[in-house]
Amino acid sequence: MQPGVSPPTRGVARDLSLSAIVAGFVAVLVGYTSSAAIVFQAAAGFGATPAQIGSWMGALGIGMGLSSIALSLRYRAPVLTAWSTPGAAMLIAAANGTSMGDAVGAFLICALLITAAGFSGIFERLMGRIPISLASAMLGGVLLRFGLDLFTSMQIRPGLVLAMLCVYLLGRRLLPRYAVPLALLAGVVIAGAQGLIDTGGLRLALVEPVWVTPSFSVGAFAGIALPLFIVTMASQNVPGVTVIRASGFDRVPISPVVGWTGITTLLLAPFGAFALNLAAITAAICMGREAHADPDRRYVAAVAAGVFYLVLGVLGSTVGALFLAFPRELVLGIAGLALLGTIAGSLANAMALEAEREPALITFLVTASGLSLLDIGSAFWGIVAGSLALLVLRRR
Repeated sequence: MQPGVSPPTRGVARDLSLSAIVAGFVAVLVGYTSSAAIVFQAAAGFGATPAQIGSWMGALGIGMGLSSIALSLRYRAPVLTAWSTPGAAMLIAAANGTSMGDAVGAFLICALLITAAGFSGIFERLMGRIPISLASAMLGGVLLRFGLDLFTSMQIRPGLVLAMLCVYLLGRRLLPRYAVPLALLAGVVIAGAQGLIDTGGLRLALVEPVWVTPSFSVGAFAGIALPLFIVTMASQNVPGVTVIRASGFDRVPISPVVGWTGITTLLLAPFGAFALNLAAITAAICMGREAHADPDRRYVAAVAAGVFYLVLGVLGSTVGALFLAFPRELVLGIAGLALLGTIAGSLANAMALEAEREPALITFLVTASGLSLLDIGSAFWGIVAGSLALLVLRRR
């Protein structure tokens, strides 16, 4: 069955697979280790107490978990949500003495804007005009650094990463469905044997939600709410939609999905959920062949990721130390291996049509360059550059 066609209704237990669970774990591992520190720093910038920081991580984890599980089960497709990492980085610069109450008020306004952009259909209509070649090129550019990190990390820990690569290649030859789980297992065993796993900071503690009464100010609206909305839509939701489309899951309706991320943010903003959106890089892990050979069973990977997010949210930020306990090279290595198939597929789709090859290449290069203008990431500018090139070069 083609991934763009709705599959027959089946039970999750029937579709469950080890490869999907591991893909969900890897997605959460990559998400937390790559940007949790930015969220901590953003909360601290507004003067958050340790309890409030824990509440932020709890609200974000619960929001990502519930929305990922609900949306993936609803559409039987891997729909993974995430916190807005560029948004968190923007908050660090925008804090500048803003009170926590004004910040939460700005989060609520941003959530309302995301909800309106989603349910109104405006955002989906804009995304529907992007050719698949440019969308695939942008996806390849976003994921390229993970493929490169796989090999650059060998310079630091060659024994660890090279062993993971060898196990992955043997797995692809002998047990394709379990290539990534076997590589992850090998990495954990080797890292443990070398004493690279730091468990000193591990402790279990339930999250304690901390309510912050919102207040509203013109300064927070202009300096936080609007920039957070623009950055989240352009740098997060655009790549997120691209991953869904480029992976062939056309049955996922973009408008309600984006709208529900806004609703989730609206409900949890007083507890610290500043902005939730569609995931891109971590979603690609759940949508690739490593999650499952059958595209119609890959939604289980996003459901598994949602369960892991829920656990982290309920147990609070302290459990994030579990993911931070792994050496950075292990995380980079397993992320690169899990995304190899997706990178290859996106490049093949990007270059499939000769008439759109140069615009797609421009999209890929701009996106991969990391260009950032007006605090908007390279994924957005890659699409803009490729679209302009396509308009210039396209023949009537």
